[in-house]
Amino acid sequence: MLLLSVAALTALFLVTRIPLGDTLVYRAEGQAVVDGTSLYDFVTTEWKLPATYPPFAAILFVPTTWVPVVAMKVCFFVGNLILLAVLVRLSWRFAKLPQRPELVLVATAAAIWLEPVFQTFVFGQINLALACLVLWDLNRPKGALGKGIGLGVAAGIKLTPAIFIVYLLITGRVRNGLTALASFVATVLLGILVLPSASLDFWTRRMFETERVGKVWIVDNQSLQGMIARAMNSMEPGLVWFGCAAVVGLAGLWLARRAVRAGLEEWGIVTVALTMLLVSPISWSHHWVWCVPLLALLCGERRYRAAAALAALFTCRSFWALPHHGDLDVQLPWWQQPGLSPYAMASLGLLGWLAWRLRGGRPQGRTVYGAMPEPRKSASEARSAK
Repeated sequence: MLLLSVAALTALFLVTRIPLGDTLVYRAEGQAVVDGTSLYDFVTTEWKLPATYPPFAAILFVPTTWVPVVAMKVCFFVGNLILLAVLVRLSWRFAKLPQRPELVLVATAAAIWLEPVFQTFVFGQINLALACLVLWDLNRPKGALGKGIGLGVAAGIKLTPAIFIVYLLITGRVRNGLTALASFVATVLLGILVLPSASLDFWTRRMFETERVGKVWIVDNQSLQGMIARAMNSMEPGLVWFGCAAVVGLAGLWLARRAVRAGLEEWGIVTVALTMLLVSPISWSHHWVWCVPLLALLCGERRYRAAAALAALFTCRSFWALPHHGDLDVQLPWWQQPGLSPYAMASLGLLGWLAWRLRGGRPQGRTVYGAMPEPRKSASEARSAK
């Protein structure tokens, strides 16, 4: 199944000549570092795409300039296949599923066709690498040497994973959280050392320019802002989005903390991932590769119907089927909104379900690491239990 799935994907790429456009942006960033030219003033490809990541990421992209363009694209394609297998394996372990290699291979074969994963291949993106880095680091034992460094590096490449640092701090993993924060600061300092001018430009101006990333209202932005913009038939949701994002962000972190206290560490991690994707101004559909550990977790809890429904949602590509050329994205009626924003709506529903699940007491759950201990019983309670 895996060989057939990879062969079909390869044939599709060769026949349709998919350009892997984002790999060209990464190469242009690396070339700007090599040449010493401005990192945030160029645009490249026929879509006129600019650099949007911090200077540290551009430094990491320098090796893309060492090989021809075709070889670079092949490396990204093969690398993403390997990273998908790694993410599935990490998700399998994360969800405490049976460690049978054939099941992992079948899951990898199927995961290729999840829309976020497929689009990551199409654009030649780094989403799978970031998800692997974060999930690997969070799954390490609580006292592991350097735990948090991987998370800090991921935040240094792309800012959104920094929310996991907050998660570690509010759930009592202060040492790990501070390690992640120090690692993130180290990436910033390295960027300043190698690219001082670009660092000043990014940290004082470019990181606040959402329009550099893209239009917030187009259908492939599956964040809360994209959903609200399309629902309001407005290209500028403004304060409405900001208020909703603040509420969802705080509620998501609160739910994650409650999940950890209830012994549902895995749901705490997934909750933070969904919150990150919701409150980010722009979460392109290919950013939602966190659907892989989410589906694994549902299967691990034997919620097979929910897993099948979400797998269908993340595969059906409903928002690509609806009219979305030009400004049609913000002209569609209310009854088409679920098809326009399926990831955001499903995530809000999952957060609501988790809040209901945690509404009383401490549900039994499994922990990946460092769950907070049960409170000690008093002497009278111990005698009663005896």
